[in-house]
Amino acid sequence: MGEPASIFYVALMEYMKEDDKVIVLSSDVSNYAGLDKFKRTYPDHFINVGIAEQNMIGIAAGFASEGYKVIVEAQSCFLSMRSFEQLRQYSGYMGFPIVFIGINAGLSLAYMGNTHFSIEDYGLVRNIAGIQVFSPCDAGEAVKAFYAAMQSDVPSYLRLMGSLGAQMVYDDDFNFEVGKPISLSDGSDIQILATGNMVTTALKVRALLEEKNISVQVMDVHTIKPFDATCLSLNAKLIVTIEEHTLVSGLGSIVGFELAQLKNTPKLLPIGLPDSYGKVGEYNWMLEDRGLSAENIVNKILSNIN
Repeated sequence: MGEPASIFYVALMEYMKEDDKVIVLSSDVSNYAGLDKFKRTYPDHFINVGIAEQNMIGIAAGFASEGYKVIVEAQSCFLSMRSFEQLRQYSGYMGFPIVFIGINAGLSLAYMGNTHFSIEDYGLVRNIAGIQVFSPCDAGEAVKAFYAAMQSDVPSYLRLMGSLGAQMVYDDDFNFEVGKPISLSDGSDIQILATGNMVTTALKVRALLEEKNISVQVMDVHTIKPFDATCLSLNAKLIVTIEEHTLVSGLGSIVGFELAQLKNTPKLLPIGLPDSYGKVGEYNWMLEDRGLSAENIVNKILSNIN
């Protein structure tokens, strides 16, 4: 079906058949998201603002104030960090339901290095009052998140990965509800909550643990904010979060906050990117180097389950 970022244009083309009062703004990265066909088909609905992410959000707010549904597309690292003030003021504070598409998130830009890694993005963006934050695990889920964002009356941020040959998690249609994680497997010993690309890794971890007769439930956390804490399995021996994001202010922090308000909860094992700037290399090598391979995660879990 394609990568989450490149499939975006397919969803957008379909949406235009329903509602064409849409403006798409890009920071000179439309080729990454497959928007070239959209530009050719709807030239009056597309503006390449150039590498000016902060100004682009101001322009988006202007269109939104005139009743347009506005989509802003940019590199995730620059959209979330360079433009954080504009995200907060022009969309959060002013209440405009702009849809922000952050592409090439996590470590997906590989050899472009730490300056282009987006490993703090949803930790930052989720602090904006009222905003929805999506982190889909595959192209099909990215489409569902996009439609949910377009139909919402609040701002939304979609975290999309790049062209990494990511596996499809969902082969068939499925129910998608904002804020409600999806259970991908049943299990009673360990509950794994994973988001984005790490959902595929979590399923590999489950398979390896099941070989050791450890029962594992895997949850796909497609929405970082809001987060429905009723999904947490309080009878599990261990709850594990897995994310391609810094552990500071990430999914592990969200789950830890929820567990801290309850009594007699399982131990929490947050797994994510370390609080450091790591070495640069091929994508899968970097995941291994930072402890995010399935085998590394299994070893961490086994050392914490007893």
